[in-house]
Parts: sequence; C-alpha cells; structure tokens
Amino acid sequence: MGPNPDMETKLKSNRAANMLRKAQEGAYGIPAVCVYNIEGILATVRAASAKNSPAMLLLFPWAQTYSGSILAHSAAHAARTALVPMTVHLDHAQSPEAVKEAADMGWTFDSIMVDMSHYAHEENLRLTKELTEYCHDRGIVVEAESGRIEGGEDGVSDTADLEGLMTTPGQAKEFADTGIDWLAPAFGNVHGSYGPRGIQLEYDRLKDIQNAIGKEVQLVLHGTDAFDRDTYKKCIDYGITKCNINRVVNQRLKNVWKEGTLGLTGCIEEGTKRMQEEIELLMDWLGSTGKA
Repeated sequence: MGPNPDMETKLKSNRAANMLRKAQEGAYGIPAVCVYNIEGILATVRAASAKNSPAMLLLFPWAQTYSGSILAHSAAHAARTALVPMTVHLDHAQSPEAVKEAADMGWTFDSIMVDMSHYAHEENLRLTKELTEYCHDRGIVVEAESGRIEGGEDGVSDTADLEGLMTTPGQAKEFADTGIDWLAPAFGNVHGSYGPRGIQLEYDRLKDIQNAIGKEVQLVLHGTDAFDRDTYKKCIDYGITKCNINRVVNQRLKNVWKEGTLGLTGCIEEGTKRMQEEIELLMDWLGSTGKA
C-alpha cells in the first residue's frame, strides 16, 4: 500500500511536529511540562506567555482514570487559546487501549507516546508499528521508547519496577523504521531521582543513536530531575529537541501545601506562581525563551 496523502497532509500540519522541527533548526529544547492539575496547566501557559516561548503540556494516562476527559480537555483548551505555540501530549500510554482512547478524542492530543517498553523487544516493535499507524491516520504524531529508561514517575506504573535497558543504535534504527516521529532513548537517564550515583549520561551513545536514525526522527529527553543548565545544553547539542520536566516543577506546588501557612485559594495561587517561576527559569536554560 502506498502513502496515504490525507494522512501525510494531517501530519505536516501537526503543531507538535512543527514545533520540534523548529527547535531542531534553532538548536534549542522544547519544555514539555508534566501537569497533574489546573495549577500546572496555568503555570505552564503563563510562563510560556511571559517568556515568549513554545511549550508542551504533558499528561499521563492517570489523568484519564482520575478525571475522565476533564483534565485533557482543559489542557487542550489552554493550549489552543494561548498566545504562544502550545501543544498537548499524552506521555507513557502503556496499553493499546490507552493509546486508541486518546487518539480517538479528536482535537485533544497533538502527540502520544506509545510506550510498549514493558513488552519484549519484538512485541514492543510490533505494537509500536501498529499503534503508530493508528495515530497517524488521525493526524497525531508518535513518540516511542527504545530500550527501557530506568525508574518510574508519579502517574506511571507499568515500568517502575523493571530493570533499565540501554538503547543501542541498531535498536533505535528498528524503532525509526516503524514510522515513529520521536524517539526517547535510554542513555543513562533515569525517571525520578538519580540517587547517590548522580547523573551519568552516555553522550557518545546518544550521538551514535542520532547518527543511526537521522534527523527525521526527533530525540526526546526523559528523566531530567536535578539537571542543570549545562546538562540540558549538552543534551540539546547532541540532538535532543523535547525535554520532559516533572518533579522540579511540581515539587514547588507540593512545598506550598506542606508549608500550610495559607488558605486554600492562597495555596493554589502561590503554588501556581512558584511553578511558573521554575518553568520560566527552565525556558531560559533550554534556550526556548523568545522562540515563540
């Protein structure tokens, strides 16, 4: 079967795909902020507007099980009405059902991570190819994970207790050949805390992966807890265009709750403000400030 012209047209106009292509051309990173609530959505939109930066709102499938479509639709509305380029991404969708449910939500998600990394390699490839076609038919770009990034995140369960597996250039090429748009490689990065060993990234591996897949498939960074400006910059220098951000932002809100000195509305407003401040700093570090 030849290419589907209608599908190709939809993908070319996909806002998230275009956002990452511009980041690749401009050598900066897109801040992709994991949001769990309205505070996170507002903080990201306000930071992006203040810094004139593109940004992504990331939701986990937890958002669907917790709120139905409410959080997803709120994020989509915020992204569509923002004064700067913003998109909505479903991260770590770990079952075919979760992927298809999100893809069938119409205008809600611009991109979906098809995370089948808890399956054996061949099954991961098969499911990724099948689900990529499903998403592409609906104009949604696809991210996948080759190897397995160690650790877990709040809101993601199926890979938290599994051993991390480094991505090889050969495996990366196999995933690129499934038709995916973005690849999240495992090159020493860890979901959650890096613990006593600290951050030990294999940049040579990352470079070999980029050489294996070419520039048509964008590289995505997971596991950025405790990264500093120099670490982000080096990852971007080696081809990363989308940087997932979680704990460093959401912890700011948790700290306000823990302090317990404000009323409910005060906690909401102060927490949103502190999250916005952190996101603005990260936009400067990623080089996305002024790139909207």
